[in-house]
Amino acid sequence: MKALSAFSREELLAFEQATAKQYEEFLAQKLSIDMSRGKPCTQQLNLSDSILDNVNTETGFKSANGTECRNYGIPAGIDECRQLFADILEVKPENIIVGGNSSLNLMFDYVAQCMLKGPTGEKGWAFEDEVIFLCPAPGYDRHFSICEYLGIKMVNVPMLATGPDMDVVEELVKNPKVKGLFCVPKYSNPMGITFSDETVERFAKLKPAAKDFRVIWDNAYCIHDLYEESDKLLNILTEAAKYGNEDTFVVFTSTSKITYPGSGVSAIAASTNNIKAIMARLTMQTIGHDKINQLRHARAFKDMKALNEHMQRHAEILRPKFEAVLDILSKELGELNIASWNKPRGGYFISLDVEVGSAKYVGKLCKDAGLVLTTVGATFPYGVDPEDKNIRIAPTFPPVDELKICCSLLCCCVKLAAARELLGKTE
Repeated sequence: MKALSAFSREELLAFEQATAKQYEEFLAQKLSIDMSRGKPCTQQLNLSDSILDNVNTETGFKSANGTECRNYGIPAGIDECRQLFADILEVKPENIIVGGNSSLNLMFDYVAQCMLKGPTGEKGWAFEDEVIFLCPAPGYDRHFSICEYLGIKMVNVPMLATGPDMDVVEELVKNPKVKGLFCVPKYSNPMGITFSDETVERFAKLKPAAKDFRVIWDNAYCIHDLYEESDKLLNILTEAAKYGNEDTFVVFTSTSKITYPGSGVSAIAASTNNIKAIMARLTMQTIGHDKINQLRHARAFKDMKALNEHMQRHAEILRPKFEAVLDILSKELGELNIASWNKPRGGYFISLDVEVGSAKYVGKLCKDAGLVLTTVGATFPYGVDPEDKNIRIAPTFPPVDELKICCSLLCCCVKLAAARELLGKTE
């Protein structure tokens, strides 16, 4: 096989006709498969079922220091759950606040409070003429949704193999209207990139013009490794403290894809100043989150050894799925030079770049054949991919056999779109 662009017109016509016939065969199967979101499969959810049984009348409802977890109080979270997240994020327990079941909720709440009162409880961002967030893209669509909902202007920052283009970031933060940045620093959504040491260090040294600038460091996949040899990410709070910039960063994570996505526990890690400011607001907002759920998780994972063993079981389920997708992409598209993709060592997604201007058409072909992907464009602010080329693949939920069908269909659509583009036949 050679690059599709090197085909003669006769070869290209024959290729398009053969691929169209294959696509018709997929249409005849009347598939109905949804791969639009990165959800754990049932087999993964089953790994955590023992959590449901470790807090009851027999085992008791009190935390290690005697706190009655069925009652009001402890808005920062019970000690042992703060310690759990402190171990995960490599900070001190006093720099942790444990929340409810969703880190997305914590991020939305934090940014909304900054709009109202600012990061330190003084002047809110919303009282400025304009509020701008930098958005490394392709990125996480729900980060962009938060900004759009709150009326924050978004500015794209290109993602490189090492993380966000820091030359661009360092230049843009000279504008005092730039108040923040969203990012996923390890196994980024959707590209699977882990920020290099140099990138983290350049973040740590940032000197934005806006003194109330904040980086929302969404470390959602910090322990979601697929292989024993995992990516390593420098601790941003430790690095930033070297330059007096620890207040610039607020770290978020959760157990959403460790235990149950709908019934996990979330957490914030931050500097002493930021924790103090967040707690001043939080004590007005709640008398305490679900401490029963915090106790369940703390009892299930008494130390990092237990947690790492649990994550290895997740990896054993997910690794064959990622490898199946990557194998099919390589076999079907590898020599045609019409697509490129990442090979993540963890996280929940594979990022596929197709021919410029063809991603929406590929998405339509897939949808017409019964395969629903993440909405094309969703990985960019405002849902607009400037080059119309990025497609997010979420391989985690379908079983491997079904996943192979999905990936074969996707590759068929990529080839058909590319051939028709070269022939001038795209709609």
